[in-house]
Amino acid sequence: MRHRLERTARFLASAAVIGCVAISAAGCVTSGLGGTTASLAARATPTTEADWRREADAQGARYRANQGDADAAVGYARALDALGERAQAASVLQQASMRNPANKAVLGAYGRALAAVGKYAEALDVLSRAHSPDQPDWRILSAQGAVLDQMGRHPEAQSYYSSALKIMPDEPSVLSNLGLSYALSKDLPKAEATLKRAVERPGADPRVRQNLALVVGLQGRFAEAETIARADLPPEQAAANVAYLQQMMSDHNDLATRAADATTAAKPASKPKAAKRPTAAPDKTAAVN
Repeated sequence: MRHRLERTARFLASAAVIGCVAISAAGCVTSGLGGTTASLAARATPTTEADWRREADAQGARYRANQGDADAAVGYARALDALGERAQAASVLQQASMRNPANKAVLGAYGRALAAVGKYAEALDVLSRAHSPDQPDWRILSAQGAVLDQMGRHPEAQSYYSSALKIMPDEPSVLSNLGLSYALSKDLPKAEATLKRAVERPGADPRVRQNLALVVGLQGRFAEAETIARADLPPEQAAANVAYLQQMMSDHNDLATRAADATTAAKPASKPKAAKRPTAAPDKTAAVN
């Protein structure tokens, strides 16, 4: 049970890194470097593993031909990340950042890659160099907030999301990160309200709706969570997601009950109050029937 609860916490934290999450009975599916730089956004995004492998081959060839090519390095790392090769992606971007120390797109990608492999303090340092106070980048601000969420520093994270939203009001990816941050702070009603705002925005990624389904499910409203999830998922996957949440909640409630029972059992029995000494000796004879 404890392992499932820990996995729930990691599950929410992983979601916050990128502003989206897809849940299943086996866990979550994320991609840490998606949308890293505007120069990559114009290209069609691969959708299958075979497409990503072809992308990795093509970008890898470009990168090996010229390791100083920042765009090739970022594209190669993005494909590696999508294939689950996150350590290699971080290594590629580390080299790229050394060759292009002033390239903010490379630094932004490298910071995200460091976060994806759990190097949060280093990620914050690199991300802080990926933009400047006079030219803040809302995407980097959101990424910084996500890293802070991973470190358990939720109030700080939320301030970064607020700064990002001042630049890009009602941006659904930032609202999604903010909503998940509230969830990590155990403020599920506020998380739900924020994620509903995100879902209502034009251009919201379908996975943002899955974040909303997650938070609704965590509040025990499983039928409603399944309805929300079904908007984007096949019925069997939506049902599996909700079943997973139900099991998580059941384990949580069972653990809470066991903890309460253990606390009650551990309490020493209260001592009976001593009888007040009478002012005169009792009539012993009268007390005998």
